[in-house]
Amino acid sequence: MQIAGLVLLGMLFAAGTALAAVPVASGDVSVSLKHADSIKLSDQGEFQRILDRLDHDRAALTQEQTGYLHYLQAWQAAYRGDYHASDAMVGELLEKSHDTTVLFRTKVLKVNTLAERSRYEEAFQLESQLLARLPEITDADARGQALVIAAYLYEEAGQYDLAFDYADQVFKESPGPYSCKAEHARLAALYKSGRLEGIDEQFRKGIEICTEAKDPLYSNGIRFYMASLALQRGHAEDAIRLLEGNYASVTHSNYQMLISEFDALLAEAYMSTGQLAQAKRFALQVVDQSTRNEYAESLSIAYRVLYLIEKQQGHLDKALVYHEQYMLANKGYLNAVNARALAYQTVQQQLAAKKLQIDTLSKQNEILRLQQNLDRKATENSRLYIILLVTVLAFIGFWAYRIKRSQLRFMRLARRDGLTGIFNRQHFVNEAELQLQYCRKSGREACLVLIDLDHFKAVNDNYGHAVGDRVLKRAVAACHAHLRSTDIFGRLGGEEFGIVLPECTLEQVLSRAERIRRAIVEVVRGDAVDDICVSASFGVASTARSGHDLRQLLIHADDALYQAKREGRNRVSVSDGRAKPRLGTVGAATGSVQ
Repeated sequence: MQIAGLVLLGMLFAAGTALAAVPVASGDVSVSLKHADSIKLSDQGEFQRILDRLDHDRAALTQEQTGYLHYLQAWQAAYRGDYHASDAMVGELLEKSHDTTVLFRTKVLKVNTLAERSRYEEAFQLESQLLARLPEITDADARGQALVIAAYLYEEAGQYDLAFDYADQVFKESPGPYSCKAEHARLAALYKSGRLEGIDEQFRKGIEICTEAKDPLYSNGIRFYMASLALQRGHAEDAIRLLEGNYASVTHSNYQMLISEFDALLAEAYMSTGQLAQAKRFALQVVDQSTRNEYAESLSIAYRVLYLIEKQQGHLDKALVYHEQYMLANKGYLNAVNARALAYQTVQQQLAAKKLQIDTLSKQNEILRLQQNLDRKATENSRLYIILLVTVLAFIGFWAYRIKRSQLRFMRLARRDGLTGIFNRQHFVNEAELQLQYCRKSGREACLVLIDLDHFKAVNDNYGHAVGDRVLKRAVAACHAHLRSTDIFGRLGGEEFGIVLPECTLEQVLSRAERIRRAIVEVVRGDAVDDICVSASFGVASTARSGHDLRQLLIHADDALYQAKREGRNRVSVSDGRAKPRLGTVGAATGSVQ
């Protein structure tokens, strides 16, 4: 009996049943997919209707559901014998699917379709890959599928001991959903190797197991072996009763290969009992349905029966035609058998060659490791010198880093005021001159603001220098809140500060100076000593009136500053660019600019 096609249906039916038993998380689509998977052999019509409906609504499916649907469609194409379509869908699934179960089942499907088309070498190569990965697979269903298909493939190649061992391993690991398939594979291996003992008992046990599993396909497969054995022993009537009694079940499965096997065996049995009309009818049924399985054993048997019938009836011309067809079919069948055995041997030789290559590479790697050990010993002293050199260089680099950091720190100290963190006088002057040169060249306006805290000496005298320092820091912070990143801010000495504001008109500077003046008063009032009252006087000079020379700007801004102090302090005074500044006063109470 040909097994590859039976594997295709039975294995995938088992996988579908196993998955269908998993509780559905949510969604009608998932329920429909699992239901379709579970009935694809028992109700082909409903199975196809579900696939058509889901394919029509494919846009609403998730990625996982789409992969599941594609798998079922690939199975259906293979079931119909449309291997071109099945191969295309299998290739897409193997490339895009990330579902481990779907990927494995897809590879199982591919093994079976390869075997169906007599591409045994590819089938054995892929099966060898599946078996090599078997230790990594923990899913019981996946392992069961791999073991059962291995049993059938090795049986097809005539390796009955291996087939029996793989089938037996299924019982040891997960007999539940695969017990029927495994029992069928064991019986097939024993039957073909001639090692069956207690035949009736073993066959009955196998049929009981498959009946409990509700797997009529494999039950009838076992009955086929029973009938074949009965016919071999001369019990043709028993064979006919067994085959006819289950013929309706076989035809209901719509699985043509098994139907042809039953038809061919019935033709042989009826011919042996002299019922030539019945024998011819069943033989012709095999011939009529043989287009998809040209080299099956059933076709060879059918042509032999037809040849013998026509010869017995004296129709020598027809007998000759059937004899030629019989010889052709038998040769094709034997070639297929030899091809399976040759494919197995070829793959085994390839695996052996690959193993030899791996062993050779392992030995070469061992030699390389020994050489590396010798080289390692030889280079230890060099490494010590290198480590020492790296240590010295790291030490030098560390000290260079320390020195550079110290230089940067000293540079910062040389440019920054130690108390407030803003520019000191010298750096302020340098930066201000550079900025004024840029403004002069680009035709931009700039202003200089001098700030002096009013009565600051009294703060130091009355509250101490610690409080005075805190007042200075608060005043600087208040100024910073109203400055831009391009403004230059520095401490010119004691409680006097300077600000260069590039690209600002005099009106803009007066507005900002007024905000800074108010901010200084407010921030100093927030000090821990409640009765501290510190304000600031401002002198403003503009390049529009005083030019871009820093010295001239400082003179005019200083004149404006002292004019503000003479006018009562806590106000902003603007230089008009002449020897005597034009005073613009800011009232402390009203904040108005005069």
